[in-house]
Amino acid sequence: MGSASIGYQIGISARFYGNFNLSSDVTVSSLPCKVDVSIKSLFSAPSSTHKECSNRARVCCSLPNTDEYCDEKFETPILDSIETPLQLKNLSVKELKLLADEIRTELHSVLWKKTQKSMNPSFAAIELTLALHYVFRAPVDNILWDAVEQTYAHKVLTRRWSAIPSRQKNGTSGVTSQLESEYDSFGTGHGCNSISAGLGLAVARDIKGKRDRVVAVIDNVTITAGQAYEAMSNAGYLDSNMIVILNDSRHSLHPNMEEGSKASINALSSIMSKIQSSKIFRKFRKLAKAMTKRIGKGMYEWAAKVDEYARGMVGPTGSTLFEELGLYYIGPVDGHNIEDLVCVLREVSSLDSMGPVLVHVITEENRDAETGKNIVVKDRRTYSDCFVEALVMEAEKDRDIVVVHAGMEMDPSLLTFQERFPDRFFNVGMAEQHAVTFSAGLSSGGLKPFCIIPSAFLQRAYDQVVHDVDRQRKAVRFVITSAGLVGSDGPVQCGAFDIAFMSSLPNMIAMAPADEDELVNMVATAAYVTDRPVCFRFPRGSIVNRNYLVPTGLPIEIGRGRVLVEGQDVALLGYGAMVQNCLHAHSLLSKLGLNVTVADARFCKPLDIKLVRDLCQNHKFLITVEEGCVGGFGSHVAQFIALDGQLDGNIKWRPIVLPDGYIEEASPREQLALAGLTGHHIAATALSLLGRTREALLLMS
Repeated sequence: MGSASIGYQIGISARFYGNFNLSSDVTVSSLPCKVDVSIKSLFSAPSSTHKECSNRARVCCSLPNTDEYCDEKFETPILDSIETPLQLKNLSVKELKLLADEIRTELHSVLWKKTQKSMNPSFAAIELTLALHYVFRAPVDNILWDAVEQTYAHKVLTRRWSAIPSRQKNGTSGVTSQLESEYDSFGTGHGCNSISAGLGLAVARDIKGKRDRVVAVIDNVTITAGQAYEAMSNAGYLDSNMIVILNDSRHSLHPNMEEGSKASINALSSIMSKIQSSKIFRKFRKLAKAMTKRIGKGMYEWAAKVDEYARGMVGPTGSTLFEELGLYYIGPVDGHNIEDLVCVLREVSSLDSMGPVLVHVITEENRDAETGKNIVVKDRRTYSDCFVEALVMEAEKDRDIVVVHAGMEMDPSLLTFQERFPDRFFNVGMAEQHAVTFSAGLSSGGLKPFCIIPSAFLQRAYDQVVHDVDRQRKAVRFVITSAGLVGSDGPVQCGAFDIAFMSSLPNMIAMAPADEDELVNMVATAAYVTDRPVCFRFPRGSIVNRNYLVPTGLPIEIGRGRVLVEGQDVALLGYGAMVQNCLHAHSLLSKLGLNVTVADARFCKPLDIKLVRDLCQNHKFLITVEEGCVGGFGSHVAQFIALDGQLDGNIKWRPIVLPDGYIEEASPREQLALAGLTGHHIAATALSLLGRTREALLLMS
């Protein structure tokens, strides 16, 4: 059976081939495009809309049972024939459309089944990816991606899709990486870096006298970050040739914004995008600007205003913002119409002295809604679940408690708080700096903000943490999620550094729960503190007790740790989730006849100096364990025992921390093993200190 018929049969390839008068006669081979601007063509409406077609497709082509679908092998003959993206140039328009369906099928079968995460952003960018690789000559031309979710079709075309599903040890990276492929011009991180990096590549190209093109793709979520506008402003000032693709998927953090006016795609917009990108129009515009400059400043300013007004009338709301930043705006363009995409991109790529150009591409994430649903299967509750339940209980007692969330994605568990207290919940998206200072302002206004930011994203806002919160002693409660290793998300979202950079601040209280009971109590503790900032971290993983019921939290005495198991000779002092691994090590050592002490530090700052002193005076060896980098909890302990003179006595101290490097994607268990943080590693360290090296080696084997 042919790939096209398979695609339509299973219901994931439904595309809109609306009767756009212009696109029906335009083929890739006939580009550059001939634009018919007759009155009839300008105002001829398409015969159907994307939404209507999508609804019809869903009725006719329902998605089969996921397990049955993923067990089948689907033919992808065109995709199988692609060895490099350059081969796309040999395909016809019809074949490009079929290839888009094959990639959609392939991504669904090999990736969605594995992750059960929404594939909508990946599906929405398929036609755009094909058009980019068709027009440009990667890797000679540089294509930079801003959002990880949009890169999967790019990875498929560059022969990496077979390793995508694992996202595990030695598998394909979840992000773009120059170390992995020459087609990845720059590594994706937390978003909003593509324009800045692209501008750097463009300026370097100009200085070196090269002629390659630079294309930076950014979406309407990551473009909300301030760095994107800083980069566009600088690009407009430097006037280097580069192309910015705004992939507008119509997705918003706020439902009421999604219901407002949006850039629409119709025959008129399709025509105007092609006119704007054409050489003749741009040369005419450039000549007109030069002529009005010669006539006089007043005439030039008047003409510029007329030009801006006219383009504002044609373009969508906000399009003139990009013009003000110095980027030539083209759009909107239908991101699922390969003919239009190729036509516009080919025209734009032909320019040698245009400066920065922004092409506004409209895509729809919900085109393949049935194949892109989030299916969250939880067999165990997470730390985030318990945190939100505890915070809701505190908020019910205290009307001053509010939540500020920042980061790329919001944990589904936070919806509980948002639905319960909609007026006390603020999701600011990828605006971490704003989130921190906004929280400081809320605190100044008498409220009790809980500022929830994943560890890796909090790094962006450190200056605000220092000057707007800690230096002014603002009572902001930082909830640091995704702390430590994060499995398949690898080094990009790994929370390795927050212990070090937060505990170094003079006024900050830094704590970490060993289990769900401690987490609930630390939520109560944070709500209780009103005279200075406080932070606590917890990992992504499941809680210790499967059937845990969240109790009422009790505030913990600031700076007070606890001893969990009394022993002798060796003391294991854990911080945060690593306390559980210390308890596992204790269990392993008990089987070998060793009874070691296990203590929970609870606080990195202020450190429980009495607890640390007692452990040093009553044991021969002290081992500190943390899921963080050098310079964190262990360093605070070392500083104290050195100044307190404990190291002058009989105690010997050994720290166990994350290695000085980035741990790539792997399963959580594999990552802990690579980091040397498992219970076996901790137990082996204790055995080695006691001179029982052979038993340590046997334990590790």
